[in-house]
Amino acid sequence: MIQRLKQVRNRRTTHKTFFATALAAFFSFQVFIGFAQDSLQNLSFTGYAEVYYSYDSDQPNNHEKAGFLYNHKRHNEVNINLAYLKAAYTDSMVRANVALMAGNYAQYNLAAEPSLLQMIYQADVGIRLSRKKNIYLDAGVMPSHIGFESAISADCWTPSRSLMAENSPYFETGAKLTATNRRSTFFVSALVLNGWQRIYRLPANNKPSFGLQLNYKPGARLTLNYSNFIGSDKPDSMNAIRTFHNMYFIFEASKKFGIIGCFDIGTDKTVAGQYDYWFTPALLLRLQTGEHTRLGLRGEYFGDKNQVLISTGTKHGFQTSGVSLNYDYFITPAAMFRIEAKWYNANDPLFKQGKDFNNYSGLATVSIKF
Repeated sequence: MIQRLKQVRNRRTTHKTFFATALAAFFSFQVFIGFAQDSLQNLSFTGYAEVYYSYDSDQPNNHEKAGFLYNHKRHNEVNINLAYLKAAYTDSMVRANVALMAGNYAQYNLAAEPSLLQMIYQADVGIRLSRKKNIYLDAGVMPSHIGFESAISADCWTPSRSLMAENSPYFETGAKLTATNRRSTFFVSALVLNGWQRIYRLPANNKPSFGLQLNYKPGARLTLNYSNFIGSDKPDSMNAIRTFHNMYFIFEASKKFGIIGCFDIGTDKTVAGQYDYWFTPALLLRLQTGEHTRLGLRGEYFGDKNQVLISTGTKHGFQTSGVSLNYDYFITPAAMFRIEAKWYNANDPLFKQGKDFNNYSGLATVSIKF
């Protein structure tokens, strides 16, 4: 009798579960059908592909560059850094993005994620909370609110990413509330996140992380930005809180000349159990040299003496400066060829050249946006 009652309860539970699932699928299906029939004009498709060849003077046998680099990772071979296809939907009250990707960026930046999630470049949905004001609530996998560089090389002033960009989040997962004023001169965003560049939450890490972004454009030529991160990328048992602050300005003095200045600083608990910090300044210059050509120059420094973020196992930790020079040629408005020479110098022999701590590399890329 008891067994029979259990079977009946199980059937009822199964029926309830099936009904709830079917009901959810029905409403999802209805939303999809309405979207497909009535809103195709609000749907757009874009894509991006970036092919590169890079040579590193260290000549690593495994063809992988230094561990603190995650883009254009392969040495002495032609490869794909990033290729994606994106579908975007936008109407007066809803916006959504889905983009699937492949390439070295996905392989190395999302190495800690389950294999299926490594294909996701972006997957988010946003709802406008006011018909009169530009206020949105977005959730999903989104581009990071930190920094002026992105994974899309064609949108950046230099072909390769800076040390600060390579070692701070390119993407984030969570929810964000954003507001933009009517003149689009001021933008503010508050975020609740899964962690420091995470889709799949780190095991034993259950506390939410938070972020803030303030972006101000007083005129067409100047942009001022402050972003931060407060949270953890370690198990809760370590009781570690990471704080990170990102500040930059973009000043385009004319159509031909522009400058970007940036400074990052962060604190976190080290392996030894004490809190320490890292910091990194960078300066970028861009000069339009012709109708289809331009030059870019970057100087940077990454100071992580106590190896909070980048572990080296050396006496002075990761204290590295870098300079890069690039030349860009626009084949068409959507296609660009870029070549870059880059040099690194570290306090400790981080690069495999004996007592000579220098590292030189060359990079050539062709990128197409469509």
